[in-house]
Amino acid sequence: MNRLTYYALAIFNISVTPIVQEISPPKYHHKDPETSERLLCDQCPPGTYVRQHCTAARKTECSPCPSNHYSEHWHYSQECKYCSVVCKEMQYVQQECNSTHNRVCECIDGWYLELEFCLRHRKCPPGFGVVQPGTSESDTICRRCTKGFFSNETSSTAACQQHTSCHSLGMRTAVKGNATHDSLCYQNTEASTSKCEIDVSLCEEALFRFAVPSELAPNWLNILVESLPGMKVKEANLDRIKQKYNSQEQIFQLLKLWKLQNKEQDVVKNVIQDIDLCEKGVLKHIGHINLTTDELLALMQSLPGKKVLKDDIKSMLLVCNSPKHILKLLSLWRTKNGDHDTIRGIRHLKTKNIPPAVAQNLKKLIRFLHSPTMYRLYQKLFLKMIGNQVQSLKAGCL
Repeated sequence: MNRLTYYALAIFNISVTPIVQEISPPKYHHKDPETSERLLCDQCPPGTYVRQHCTAARKTECSPCPSNHYSEHWHYSQECKYCSVVCKEMQYVQQECNSTHNRVCECIDGWYLELEFCLRHRKCPPGFGVVQPGTSESDTICRRCTKGFFSNETSSTAACQQHTSCHSLGMRTAVKGNATHDSLCYQNTEASTSKCEIDVSLCEEALFRFAVPSELAPNWLNILVESLPGMKVKEANLDRIKQKYNSQEQIFQLLKLWKLQNKEQDVVKNVIQDIDLCEKGVLKHIGHINLTTDELLALMQSLPGKKVLKDDIKSMLLVCNSPKHILKLLSLWRTKNGDHDTIRGIRHLKTKNIPPAVAQNLKKLIRFLHSPTMYRLYQKLFLKMIGNQVQSLKAGCL
């Protein structure tokens, strides 16, 4: 073998020979009790403990940790640590004790650890959304919904949601969204608008009930039937009214039915047009009030008798614009309660759970509808409605 070949093989042998580097354990100093020599001993690995320290003649002897004991790192202690962690209330064992780790406990879902105790995650109230969900180590972080977003629930997980764009759906906005409720939309059609019609407005109801004298004249109901212009109320309907209602309620039911049958008649249209002054006054008191679904429900629940339900309110919001919300719901309440006097119902309203401003405006509305100005208007319209043939009789009763 020539010298060049020898060197080539030597270089090749060096390049392919693997280099094995043994990891040396961490060391610790120990004084041999027999020789007083200061030695550098190997530490024991995790999961073991020092059974015998090293001597000049032998290495450190390590033994496995006994049951319910552990050592997590390299060390030179002659004992393992006891698995001391005990899971407390609202915690579960995330990792059981073993030779290298203590027992690990974690708060159950929906709770987090605070000063060794598990506390329930904070729930964000309506108008606030979750920006950072809680974990087993940290609480929920809430933030107020910004403009264009809402949250209508109390939740530890729900973020604020964007308001529905009624315009993008080809619809109109019935109720503008705010921080606590979404926008409510309704179809921009004549059909949907007609669904918000009220059979008898508050002003019409006040007028019709005004037609009931404090002392009823004999046969007053029959006199009204014959005196009212337009299409006459049929005998069968009149008998049904007499059988079902008391004498004072019969007048209201008669005029309500008469209006329904003659709503296209000019004489009725003229009366309705003249009552517009009253209707504007009603809207002035309650037409500007913009309540959430929950606030409208609280208002309806505060009235006596049978209740208007949340589903009724949701259906109303789809077809009525904001100024008519309360008026439509009061009409629904009257219908559910057998045409009970709406004004009397409002008088018995329990104001505890409704906004004070709403309660105050409803009280002002009652005073407005029963004011001398309105009484004079009712008298004028009623006499115009029934004609001069019974004017003297009605004036005497008034």
